[in-house]
Amino acid sequence: MVIGFSIALIVFSLLLMMLVLMHKGKGGGLSDMFGGGMQSSVGGSSVAERNLDRITIVIGLLWFACIVALGILMKLGN
Repeated sequence: MVIGFSIALIVFSLLLMMLVLMHKGKGGGLSDMFGGGMQSSVGGSSVAERNLDRITIVIGLLWFACIVALGILMKLGN
C-alpha cells in the first residue's frame, strides 16, 4: 500500500510541476525572463487558462491526499 501511494505521489508531483510551469505569467518575476511578460491579454483569462487552473487544483488536492495517506500509513506501520 505504501509503495502504491509513493508511486502516486511521484506521478502527481511531476504532473503538478508541469502544470504550474504551463501557467501564463501574471507579470513580473521569473516568467518575464522566459518571454512570458511580452504578451498581454486584454480579455482576462481564457477558457484554456481556467481549465488549466481547475486541473492544477485537482492534481494539487490529490497530491496532498497522497501525502496525508502516506503519513497515516507510516504512523500505523510503526
